[in-house]
Amino acid sequence: MTEGALSGVRVLDVTLHQAGPSCTQLLAWFGADVIKIEEPTKGDEARWNHRDREDLDSLYYLVLNANKRGLSLNLRHEKGKEIFVSLLKKADVLVENFGPGALERLGFPWPVLHEINPRLIYASIKGFGSWGPYSPYKSLEVVAQATGGAMAVCGPAEGPPTINAAFIGDSGSGVHAALGIVAALQQRHKTGLGQHVDVSMQDAVCNLMRMSFRDHQKFGRPPMRGERAGTGYMGYGLFRCAPGGPNDYIDIQCPPPMLPSLFEAIGRPDLTEELKRVGPREMGKQVDRVNGIIAEWAMQRDKHEAMRLLCEAGVSAGAVMDTGDLVHDKHLLEREMIVPLSYPGRGDFFTLGNPIKLSASRVPISAPPTLGQHTAEVLAELLGISESEVESLRKEGVV
Repeated sequence: MTEGALSGVRVLDVTLHQAGPSCTQLLAWFGADVIKIEEPTKGDEARWNHRDREDLDSLYYLVLNANKRGLSLNLRHEKGKEIFVSLLKKADVLVENFGPGALERLGFPWPVLHEINPRLIYASIKGFGSWGPYSPYKSLEVVAQATGGAMAVCGPAEGPPTINAAFIGDSGSGVHAALGIVAALQQRHKTGLGQHVDVSMQDAVCNLMRMSFRDHQKFGRPPMRGERAGTGYMGYGLFRCAPGGPNDYIDIQCPPPMLPSLFEAIGRPDLTEELKRVGPREMGKQVDRVNGIIAEWAMQRDKHEAMRLLCEAGVSAGAVMDTGDLVHDKHLLEREMIVPLSYPGRGDFFTLGNPIKLSASRVPISAPPTLGQHTAEVLAELLGISESEVESLRKEGVV
C-alpha cells in the first residue's frame, strides 16, 4: 500500500453538518490525520439530525466522516480550551464551519490562532465568507443555491425556482476549501507560514455557475429556467426508454461531427446520406423528424442498452441513473466509488469513495469514528495525557 499524499499533515476538524466534514473527509482520503473534535455529549449535529433510526448515528453523519479519528472535547470549558491550544500547536490545519463569529466568541479569532501557531492553516467555511456586507448572515445549503445563482436556472420555465439535489452549496464549498488548504500547504513550504483560507458558500456556487454567467453575456440577459444547452438541435436532449419509468431516459449530446455515428448506431445510415446530400443547415430544419426517429429507437430498448450502443459507436450519451442504478453500477464499483463499510450497531452500509484517483497514493476507506472513539489515543499520542487523567477529564465534562 502506498503512503497517502497528505500523510504527515495533521488536521483539527471542528466542523459540523456537511460543508466542513466534506472538506476534511477529502483530506483524510488523501492520507491526512484528521482529528474530528466534537462536543462530548451530543457531538456533531449530523449524528442525530435526519436520523433514520433513533438509536443510531445517522447515515447523514456516516457518509461525511470516513477515515477520521474521533476526539470529544468541550471547547467551552477552560480546561478544554487549554487542551485545544496544545493541539493547535501540533496541528497543520484547522477547519471549521461554525456560524459567523462563533469561533471568535470562544476566544480563537484568526490573529490569536496565528499567534498560537504561525504555521497553522486556518480554513473557515461560511455562508458568505468572513468579510463583505453579507458576512454576518447565516446560510444553509438552499440559501447558498439561491444566492449563488443556481436556483434561478433550475426547474421548469412555468414554475418557481427549484433546488439542485447535488448539494453544491455544502459539498461544493467543501471541495473548494480542500483545494484552498492544499494550496496553502504548498505555499507554506516556501514561506514557513500558515494563512487563513476563507470560503464562502455563495462564492463556491457562483464558481460552479460560470456557464450561466457566460450565457448572460452571450445573450445580454440572465438565462431562464427551462432553457437547456443544445435543445432544438438534432441528436440533443432526453429521450425516453423502455419500460417508461420516471427515470427511464437517455441523455444524448451529439454535436454535428458525431451525427453519422449516431445514425449508424440507431440503424439509419440513410440519414447520414441525407445529411451529406442536403447539408447540416438544411437538415437541421428537420430536427423534429430526426429526433422523432431517435425517440422511436430509444423506446425500443432500456436506458442501459441504449447507452452502451451509442457510446460504443462513439456518441456522447448517458443513461439517467438514480441511486438504485449507481450503487450497482459496475463501473463505479470497479473504481471504488461505492464502498461497503461496517459501523457499530448499524452493521453493514455503503458510502462513497474518493472521487479523485492518484496513481501513486491510494488510501483505503475506513469507517467514521463513534463519538470520542479515539479521545484517549489522541491525547496520549499528542499531549502525553495518561488514561487516568483522561478519565478525570471525562468526569469533569472536559472530554
